[in-house]
Amino acid sequence: MALVIEGEERIAAPLQKVWEALNDPDVLRQTIPGCQSLEKKSDTEMGATVVLKIGPIKATFNGGVTLRNLNPPHSYTIQGEGKGGIAGFAKGGADVTLTADGPEATILRYAAKADVGGKIAQLGSRLIESTSKKLAGQFFSSFGEKVGAVIPPP
Repeated sequence: MALVIEGEERIAAPLQKVWEALNDPDVLRQTIPGCQSLEKKSDTEMGATVVLKIGPIKATFNGGVTLRNLNPPHSYTIQGEGKGGIAGFAKGGADVTLTADGPEATILRYAAKADVGGKIAQLGSRLIESTSKKLAGQFFSSFGEKVGAVIPPP
């Protein structure tokens, strides 16, 4: 079951600061919903453990994250894959683009694609899509608060 999630946040921080935070495992660990651990393996690879509850299913996903198409400090593609045992698997990626909005603010845009399988996929597309959108929203909101402050669009 594949789905697409798109969104945008305006963050009260300079572009370079937002870029650095997007590449900082400590910031990401604190802002990814359910993240138990995130370890940097190289400049473009991290290992992660995330605990998620989707409907009645709670699962621990172990997997990896890879950064590709790096264009510092403007964009990258983040790809990840995790296995949750009998609950199933989740894999996907997001194109993340940063645009300066004056000297002290940054527009972060994302277009994410995700695919899930196993018991999770049996929950139904509406539940999975609403949960995925909620988790993406929580991450970017939390990320914005950690890095600066999320500013509502004018």
